[in-house]
Amino acid sequence: MSEHTHDKLAADAAEPDQWRLRPVTEGAWKGWYHWEPVDHFEEHVGPFYCKPEGVGPNAPVVCGFIPDAKNRNGGGNVHGGALMTFADYALFMIGGGMETSVHGVTMTMNCEFLGAAEPGKLLTARGEVVRAGGSVVFVRGIIDDAGRNVLAFSATIKRFKKG
Repeated sequence: MSEHTHDKLAADAAEPDQWRLRPVTEGAWKGWYHWEPVDHFEEHVGPFYCKPEGVGPNAPVVCGFIPDAKNRNGGGNVHGGALMTFADYALFMIGGGMETSVHGVTMTMNCEFLGAAEPGKLLTARGEVVRAGGSVVFVRGIIDDAGRNVLAFSATIKRFKKG
């Protein structure tokens, strides 16, 4: 493991407050939020979006992704790696909520493929924090396609202190 944090939430020294969720104000994702500046790998696989489901700082978060042709596997369905990348994005949004309070790296992630996902359909991810300690956060969730479960995931995040 590198001594560098590889944390997409770690601010650049030149612009310490640049990383944040920004509201989408037009287009198909209007009303959702997008992480900017982007994580280039997530943006290549996605893009991914999130929004609160409810009101208040503790409202659950739903994440969204519409896979396209670039996300297909040899059988024409969404590649498992694309689903796992979306799950990794979702675990941080679920773990930190809209306040993006979880800064760290994925320590472990387990995934169970429950069904095939088709490109062009909205996939959503929802979940919960199972436990949050001082340095480790445990998260679990489900990715679904209009109510049909596609992937179950559970993961641990190694939390870094901000600053």
